[in-house]
Amino acid sequence: MALTGRVTTARAARSERASTTQEAILTAAERLFAEHGVFAVSNRQVSEAAGQGNNAAVGYHFGTKTDLVRAIEQRHREPIERLREDMVARTLQSDEAGDMRSWVACLVRPLTDHLAALGNPSWYARFAAQVMTDPAYYNIVVKDALSSDSLVQVIDGINRCLPELPVDVRVERNLMARNLLMHTCADRERALAAGASAPWSSWEAAGTRLIDAVVGLWLAPVTPHD
Repeated sequence: MALTGRVTTARAARSERASTTQEAILTAAERLFAEHGVFAVSNRQVSEAAGQGNNAAVGYHFGTKTDLVRAIEQRHREPIERLREDMVARTLQSDEAGDMRSWVACLVRPLTDHLAALGNPSWYARFAAQVMTDPAYYNIVVKDALSSDSLVQVIDGINRCLPELPVDVRVERNLMARNLLMHTCADRERALAAGASAPWSSWEAAGTRLIDAVVGLWLAPVTPHD
């Protein structure tokens, strides 16, 4: 019985150490990828930045670099998803289900609220912006995100507010809105981390201005073309 207890305790200790190591690797990788881009950073650099003497630590705990990028994205997607699910539920239960601004807020606020909760410095917005511009990892942030039920509900809600908008314009503006949101947040995050004067006084204010801009983008006139 005593031996069984010691084995259980040893396993628990190993599991805790592994979890701590994984968190250190995720944090180091997120920062390095945010600052330098995914392609420019090696697994060895990540291991060293995470304080791991074993240069194979990243591969041991996560597998490929793609797996590491996906783990970082998942680390943030879950809390953002919870915020969005709550906002979508409240929107559907209110008189604002047909209001464009309410649906755009469901797109913007979960990200800006999450970034506010992370404090300063944070790296997620810059990390996501870097990944979105890298063809090798683009699908991890963009297409994988479309598996989110709440995000699909938001896109459907926006589309219902604009029944006359041509399908090709919807696709274009969805892409424009996504890039505007992520890259604007990355710029503000970068300025905050550098101690520079960042646009807007808070992430809440940044969210409000982004909602204004994205609503304007969706409601902009469509110029006919041949």
